[in-house]
Amino acid sequence: MNTLKKDKEFQSIYNQGKKTFGYYSLIFFKKNSNNANNCGFVASKKIGNAVCRNRLKRLYREYYRKNEKFIKKSYDIIFVCKKIAGKNIKNIKYEDIEKDMVKIFKTSNLFML
Repeated sequence: MNTLKKDKEFQSIYNQGKKTFGYYSLIFFKKNSNNANNCGFVASKKIGNAVCRNRLKRLYREYYRKNEKFIKKSYDIIFVCKKIAGKNIKNIKYEDIEKDMVKIFKTSNLFML
């Protein structure tokens, strides 16, 4: 998995890309010229403390790692956590994130199914 690191890359996707919402998260995506996906994971300070933010980012990375083979190639994708995910951090499980992300990826037409 290639990761997005520079602010310039993130701003380009935010401004020129498309977005799709879910209950716990949203994604921004934009076609790129590579033959691989580049991913970024965002959880702002509004979500919660560092433990909460890191756990959510780990859950999204795990989802991407497990489902990378089903996602179309040549896209820059940013996973953004919503505040509701931070509020439910004690009860949220990987299955909840997975269900939400499957819905988002089908809506955005990024699955190769």
